[in-house]
Amino acid sequence: MHDLIASPFLNSFVVLRPGRLEGIELPERRFRELERARDAATNLPFWLVAAARARWGTELALRSATEAVLVRDAPRYGHSRASWEINLGCDLDCEHCYLGEKRFAGLDEEGKRRLLLILRDAGIVWLQITGGEALIDPHFSASCRLAHELGMMIEVLTNGTRLPNPAVLEALAASRPYRVTVSLYGATVETYDSFTRRRGTFKRVMRGLAAGIEAGLPLQLALIVTAQNAHEHDRMRAMADELGLPYKEYTHMSPTIYGGAESLASQSPAHLKPLGRFEGCNAGHTFLHVDPHGKASICKVGRDEQIDLMAEGVQGLARLGGIADRLMLRTGGCSGCQLSGNCSVCRPLAKRYQEAKAPLNTYCQHGQKGNAA
Repeated sequence: MHDLIASPFLNSFVVLRPGRLEGIELPERRFRELERARDAATNLPFWLVAAARARWGTELALRSATEAVLVRDAPRYGHSRASWEINLGCDLDCEHCYLGEKRFAGLDEEGKRRLLLILRDAGIVWLQITGGEALIDPHFSASCRLAHELGMMIEVLTNGTRLPNPAVLEALAASRPYRVTVSLYGATVETYDSFTRRRGTFKRVMRGLAAGIEAGLPLQLALIVTAQNAHEHDRMRAMADELGLPYKEYTHMSPTIYGGAESLASQSPAHLKPLGRFEGCNAGHTFLHVDPHGKASICKVGRDEQIDLMAEGVQGLARLGGIADRLMLRTGGCSGCQLSGNCSVCRPLAKRYQEAKAPLNTYCQHGQKGNAA
């Protein structure tokens, strides 16, 4: 199994170590040298041995390039990052969830294998595996292992309930992600179990976090703050600090992917943070999203036009950039808006809010005091 990944990345070349965020940027001539070393099965160049030792403390002296480094070929298209809903099923029932009705359905194991090969051919280096709940998928371990073997840097999003499972820990240790992000929904048994509508959730998650820390997994917490758990906001922060884990906070809930408003009612108005100006993104151009059936879209929000990768293969992604450009155009009530240059949400997300008939003040400047039409 490879220790390092060398790959074209956007307009540059990088060397990465699975399970670590730090990378090394290469000039093209160094990358070509690695390609030649791979093809000739010679030892690693001295400069890479020294760089790996300095960057990661990894000793690769006298290792062959073929054995130590997976050198990835140039992609056919310009995509480098992807998120993948391995399924939509979940063992919890949180009211804030943007997935709405979470039905467990999707590709079989062979279909998942084909999809990952397509993503490899598309140039995906950074792969986020999510759900639903990713760790309850029966093919998670095999999929994680294959993604690792194909030279992808893996992030896993999870609710943490399955982290105490020895088989899950073994899979994560064998195909080490660079980050495992665990959502946190409260600081007490009563709040947590009420939030998730499942008894015993809090204890399972606490066991999972302890097991993940003991296993040395690169854990990060996502503190989800809603009206239901806002009274424990400070205690959630304190819990993260006590565990010694980094965290990010999320207070804005999105409409469901079907344009439903039910998730919006869970927001805590007192905890909503001002949104910054939306200045564009690379969705559809260098980033893509794939649902459980292998259908690609520009992101988790912009699903209005999808490409069936299982039917079209990697060639279908040639259309994704054009789809992204169309979805970003202002339409409907946003056409001709004089405030659009300072919007805080992208056009696809604004459309979801409009479909959900959300109050303007949740997503649009026209709903803010002083900007009313």
